[in-house]
Amino acid sequence: MKIGFAGLGAIGTPMAVRCAAVHDLTVWNRTLSRATELVTANPAMHLASTPRALAEGADAVITCLPVSSDVASLLDGRDGLLAGLKAGAIVIDCTSGDPATSRAIAARLAEHGVAFVDAPLSGGPPLAIAGKLTVMCGGSATDVARAEIVVAPFAAKVVHMGPVGAGHAMKAVNNALLALNILGLSEGLVTLAKAGLDPRAMIDVLNASSGRSFVSETLFPDRVLSGLWPKLFRLALLEKDIGIAHDLAEELGVPDPVLAAARQQCRVLRADLGESADYMEPFRVAEQSAGVELRG
Repeated sequence: MKIGFAGLGAIGTPMAVRCAAVHDLTVWNRTLSRATELVTANPAMHLASTPRALAEGADAVITCLPVSSDVASLLDGRDGLLAGLKAGAIVIDCTSGDPATSRAIAARLAEHGVAFVDAPLSGGPPLAIAGKLTVMCGGSATDVARAEIVVAPFAAKVVHMGPVGAGHAMKAVNNALLALNILGLSEGLVTLAKAGLDPRAMIDVLNASSGRSFVSETLFPDRVLSGLWPKLFRLALLEKDIGIAHDLAEELGVPDPVLAAARQQCRVLRADLGESADYMEPFRVAEQSAGVELRG
């Protein structure tokens, strides 16, 4: 298939590399130098200078950008996606976006005979490299089936969540729960360390008990206990996702005091730590506040 790929960030780049092994792939990025470097390193790829050039002749366009408004901004103008997309094409949005904007984008595309599926991801760059991402899709059953073929090179699991926007709703709530785990675990483990417990012993017990989670089993040992602190996902993006989940709950009339409190805490941390801070930084902040270190 002839595929266009827009958004070559930390997760988009390995996704594009895997797509190029299967599809005839053209890439575009807002920072052109990043796209140029990728195409130079992967000669099978083609370089587009504009979103319109990316979309021309494409059977599908994949977008993987920070927020839904970024995707919407690519649609219009002489060099926009709509100027290049052909009727019958499909746009697959892997952005961790918001349901309302997704529905608006889908409606705009439908006016031009173009299908839309929101298809956010879970797994991060390591699983993108391995081709084992989970993709949660919103759209018609027919469109999701089409999307599944396109995303197959980087996806191990594709789940149809419901109509357009359902994928982004699922992703937002998933990441909100991730944020709750990070915030709660950082406070709990620092409390235990302050009480004199050994970090390796307490995480060993926790991971054999009912309080375990992905954060305790994987993220904490690999990134905090190790002392490595790699930067793989920005706290600003996690704060954005928990905000989407909170807004969705408010829109549906669902009380969400826990989500609201976590959103406020993430907002404060983001303001204090800056836009480049990693999403595991709450552990470091908790350590500094208590005067302890979570190391073995």
